[in-house]
Amino acid sequence: MFDEILQAVKDHLADNPQVAALPADQQEALHNEIAQHVANQAGEGGAGGGLLGALGGGSALTSALDGGVNSLAEKFGLSPEVSGAITSALPGLLQKFTSQ
Repeated sequence: MFDEILQAVKDHLADNPQVAALPADQQEALHNEIAQHVANQAGEGGAGGGLLGALGGGSALTSALDGGVNSLAEKFGLSPEVSGAITSALPGLLQKFTSQ
């Protein structure tokens, strides 16, 4: 399942010029971090566990996602534009893998 999530992350961010401007090794590390985050939040086997199951969505989920993106931004030194692209992609990615 992780490989499927990783590919979805790459697909979601492929057309973003700010992400595409990052060096290839940084892109790969970023994709892996985001995929791991999505996998953790989706819970085992996409059962809706993890953060989504605990929070049930809404503003608490939005705050948790923002915190995760801020952590990634600090770790990778991302610009606000790249952080925004990730923030925009995460809800759709989480929805896709928690509904399976």
